[in-house]
Amino acid sequence: MSDAQIRHIYEQWHKTLMSQDLAGLMALYAEHAVFESPTVLAQFPERDDGILRGHSEIEKLFARNFANLKAEFTELYRSGLFFSNGRLLTWEYPRLTPSGSTQVDLFESMDIEDGLIVYHRVYWGWQGLKALLAVRNK
Repeated sequence: MSDAQIRHIYEQWHKTLMSQDLAGLMALYAEHAVFESPTVLAQFPERDDGILRGHSEIEKLFARNFANLKAEFTELYRSGLFFSNGRLLTWEYPRLTPSGSTQVDLFESMDIEDGLIVYHRVYWGWQGLKALLAVRNK
């Protein structure tokens, strides 16, 4: 994959997440994509493996995230630095922003093929865990 294709996913994923553009976000995922994250357990307690498969399942998760974690996903800061080797794309949403405020702390890891996300893993830090526990306890 070219650097431009990787940068496109990096930029568009954040943009569509922040604007809560569900269709735009899903356009970045392959039809057979896999999504793995603790948010799966918070939003779908019956899914005890934390893994979703395919557009339909991933889309339902993001729709629920936009509704139930709206405050956490309103404006996330990231440094603009990312790592990619042409197939793997990773970056961090750190706990502390430059202004010193705290935010949901996440580490994004995506496998990219043919310009689309095929496997997406999200690792949640302490601030993120507290947000997930609040959603799960509603």
